[in-house]
Amino acid sequence: MARRRGLRRLAVLVLTLALVAGGVYSAVFFLQRSETLVSERCRAVIGERTSELAPDQAVNASLITAVAVQRGLPPRAASIALATAMQESKLRNIDHGDKAGPDSRGLFQQRPSQGWGTEAQIMDPYYAANAFYDALVKIPGYESLEITDAAQRVQRSAYPTAYAQHEEMGRTFASGLSGQTPEAVQCTLRAAGAGGDTAALSTELSQAFGPLGTTVEGETLVVEAAGSQAWSVAQWAVANAKGFEVTRVEVAGRSWIREARNGWQASAATDGQVRITVAAEGTGS
Repeated sequence: MARRRGLRRLAVLVLTLALVAGGVYSAVFFLQRSETLVSERCRAVIGERTSELAPDQAVNASLITAVAVQRGLPPRAASIALATAMQESKLRNIDHGDKAGPDSRGLFQQRPSQGWGTEAQIMDPYYAANAFYDALVKIPGYESLEITDAAQRVQRSAYPTAYAQHEEMGRTFASGLSGQTPEAVQCTLRAAGAGGDTAALSTELSQAFGPLGTTVEGETLVVEAAGSQAWSVAQWAVANAKGFEVTRVEVAGRSWIREARNGWQASAATDGQVRITVAAEGTGS
């Protein structure tokens, strides 16, 4: 009898352990599955207007807009540039052209044969954006022109009316990423992976906007900025959150939290600062 009771207890223990293990496995599987099912995207929402980009497209949109901000150009310039790049390359830094322009390259499909620079230069997104703006600002009254007209005068495209279909995207993302409209840009992303790198983040931020006052507090990069520049930096950080493992952005009493996935929310005041927090080392999913 004692032996039978011992076997029963052992069987119950084994069954209990199996159930616990199964529960843990199911929970892990569910969490991994739920992360996989997250549709990663970035949106610019202004009033009734909503435009959407894939995260990699949003990175290039933020770069193009940051270059305009650094140069002191109005959001209109960024709107024109974004609509142009979307038409030319789908906002991706592609290394090939088409039949109409076999040597076209980069975000704006600029051509070395037309004097835009070398292939290596054109494939540098910062060079390409600056080259586009160099040409744009030479057009008298470009700010009052239709986006299609301004883009065509720069690009000399075989399909001049095609830029119009990207006008709303250009306007909404330029308005948010330039800081003209706070809280416009928000990204839905899966949980952060490996630990983020505040040094790499700071380097990219400085290239995008020029020299900024920054300090590091643990996993948080603190950027000295106010007003529209603060919102431009903050929304740039959201657009770049996927690549830099950003988990939280705080600015002007508002915060974007990666895992919350519910846009901008109220937070502690951060007057004169933008706080960009990356995933801690070893906290990846």
